[in-house]
Amino acid sequence: MDCNGCEFHPDLYYDDEYQVWLRREPGDILTIGMTDLSQAIAGKILHVRVRRPGTRRPAGKPVATIESGKWAGPVPNFVDCTIVAVNEAVMATPALLNQDPFGAWIARLEVHEPLDQALARFVTGEAARTGYRARAERDDIHCGRG
Repeated sequence: MDCNGCEFHPDLYYDDEYQVWLRREPGDILTIGMTDLSQAIAGKILHVRVRRPGTRRPAGKPVATIESGKWAGPVPNFVDCTIVAVNEAVMATPALLNQDPFGAWIARLEVHEPLDQALARFVTGEAARTGYRARAERDDIHCGRG
């Protein structure tokens, strides 16, 4: 655990609010998932809706919607992409995002811009760890999975 009981993976890429993580896959593919901070804020996740594979999503248009007992909102998207895969296990059991936020990915995205250019908009490594901790402390976010 890294801060306030929240898990962190320095090898992943994060948006500047630490809502989502991205993992680079072979080819121009990114896997997207929710951070531990996001799942803690959302509470028990009840439903996940992901756009169909083959759907193109420009940057700024969400790839999915998450619903919990206290919140409903988009999974933000920061790259021009096409959804190429959906995690069927998460679709069937949305609470996997609470139980294992870094193992339970949401979707895989084929990126339609140079991947290095797309990833340059995200933070990774020790810089991400510093920002992640700051967000957990600033917003008093405490993570935990039973």
